[in-house]
Amino acid sequence: MRKGSVKALGAKIKKYRKLRGLSQVELAVIISLSPGYIGSIEQGIRYPSLKTLEKLARALKVPVNELFY
Repeated sequence: MRKGSVKALGAKIKKYRKLRGLSQVELAVIISLSPGYIGSIEQGIRYPSLKTLEKLARALKVPVNELFY
């Protein structure tokens, strides 16, 4: 995946997290990941696995494909 695409994905996750009124820590607890990992996804540093994307989408109450468009 291109660097710009990873950054766009991270920005979408951050957008939906904020819309749900969740902190990185709260989201991390919900999906059993570290807050640092959530932060690195949102910054476009790390690309989450499909399984993690599914967990994120479920926690953010959006379809997985919504995170890409």
